[in-house]
Amino acid sequence: MPDSFPPLISAHGISAMRDTIARPNGLEEYLAPQSLITVLGVEYLHLRMDDGTDLYITEHGLPFAKCLLPQNHWRDHAWRSQHRVRLLGSSSVFRIKTKEVQGRSKEIVIKWNRMGQDVPGETAAEELARAEFNSPFTEFSLVLEMRKTRYESPGQLRTHKPLAIFVPRGFVAGEQLGRKRSKMETIQRDHDEIHLDWNRNYAVIYEWLKGVDASKAYGQGLIDREGMIGVFEQANEQLQSKGFRVLDNKPRHIIVRPQADGLARDKSGAILFGLVDFELLERTPAREDAVRAAKRRDYLTRQVHRFEPREQFPPGIRQVTIMGVDYIYGEVESTGGALWVVGRDPVLFDYFLPEKWRRTPRTKLGVSPQAYKTVTKDNVHLVWRVSRVGERPDVDPFVRSERRILAHGYNSPFEEFAIALELSGKGIDTEYPRAIYMAGNRSTASPSLADSSRYESHAPLRTPDGRPILSKNYEYLTIWGYWNGPDDALAAKDEVLFEGQDSLAAYREGRLTQRAYLRVMRATKKRLAAAGIEDLSLRGNHLLLSLDRSRQLATDDDGMPLIRICNFELLAQAEPAD
Repeated sequence: MPDSFPPLISAHGISAMRDTIARPNGLEEYLAPQSLITVLGVEYLHLRMDDGTDLYITEHGLPFAKCLLPQNHWRDHAWRSQHRVRLLGSSSVFRIKTKEVQGRSKEIVIKWNRMGQDVPGETAAEELARAEFNSPFTEFSLVLEMRKTRYESPGQLRTHKPLAIFVPRGFVAGEQLGRKRSKMETIQRDHDEIHLDWNRNYAVIYEWLKGVDASKAYGQGLIDREGMIGVFEQANEQLQSKGFRVLDNKPRHIIVRPQADGLARDKSGAILFGLVDFELLERTPAREDAVRAAKRRDYLTRQVHRFEPREQFPPGIRQVTIMGVDYIYGEVESTGGALWVVGRDPVLFDYFLPEKWRRTPRTKLGVSPQAYKTVTKDNVHLVWRVSRVGERPDVDPFVRSERRILAHGYNSPFEEFAIALELSGKGIDTEYPRAIYMAGNRSTASPSLADSSRYESHAPLRTPDGRPILSKNYEYLTIWGYWNGPDDALAAKDEVLFEGQDSLAAYREGRLTQRAYLRVMRATKKRLAAAGIEDLSLRGNHLLLSLDRSRQLATDDDGMPLIRICNFELLAQAEPAD
């Protein structure tokens, strides 16, 4: 397996989609409010018809976008009845020719998706009881990835091209579609980028691949039984070599092309074939591991070089500087939110999209309900916290130290990151700040619990499109690197060097004595003061210590535990000494 994998959609395809939106082309009336959407790594042009029908067009379907409009094939009942042909198979799959639009028409295959349904018993009976039908977006993502494997290793898997996903407006009870509630809920959890409707039908649209399937070629005498079995086995071997498998693969899923002297063959004499039907396509376990490992290696390497200048940025991604910190900024099309990723590398933006980490299994950190650790879909270890900016600290205004907390208020995410990087620049170790995510609307707090000071002080700070970076209408999450070793060490060799444990937990578990705990607290206050910073509410769980591989506290040359700041919401400029 390669160390890296090509993107599922080309830069040319992305550019073409954005040009489709920007220039008059006859599709303007159909553009959905969120006309570009990325789902599972694939970008779609989202069109919405006058009756609410949705169409998601891939880069391969873009040249035929007008032909793919439902009124030019399936939605015109008279046209459909005259031009559709039902194809063999256990699912509902049809071949149909689109109407001619501006001198162009297209032979397409429409296959109604079976996500959430039980796999037929004949398939599940063979060691495949765990098999589940792909959603249409999962299917397209896997097919496009499989097509890209020609860049990874010699040989090419030929398939029909995925053109669009068609979602008629009509509502049908999920049970009538054969869907099981538990199966659909599992599928929906894997699609944070888009809502999959329990009550709507989905169809995948592919181009028609010319030829006949291998079983029909055998029936027509174009190939003998051994030849049919041979091409079937060859297809499975090629799938396996590229890291994929189709759990119910059959000879009728393999398309060969008749010609005057038999079947088309390559230069070596082998029968040329293409693959169709991918509702049970999946990566092999080895490829799944390789994809995650490659993504993690790429991520670790890029973090080391995250502040190095980059010249090229994909559409919609900008470099911005806020409070002295460089970010890559972009809107999150899947949620309507926004994302600021620390550094100058636009490729890192994708690693922090919320669909990569919001729904992955998480572990609550400490007693706070606001902080969690997780491993993303790209095998990246992160900690994310809900920012308390805009909340009034719950403190006693008549206690001097707490009155200072009340006057200061919680830092914004941007202040937290600026302080973390400032401290790091002064030689004080901190958690690694990775990204800030502006999520959906937040609930409105009572005026007595609200603190508007940060919204007022941040008002002049704007996104590239003119919106305030901080708004009381949205919830903000800060994303930090989960501490298991320095970035440069992990990039050189990906292995766990340390495990983080806060100093209060270390005391409770007996790794720190009371004296050592107090020594850590005093040393931290002193180091922060030397940097001109004070934690207005310093707690032991604001300090991260490191356990080595023997689960002993890592220490410096003086025997002092290595200390890393991990809470920044109440860090402020230190008051001058009296």
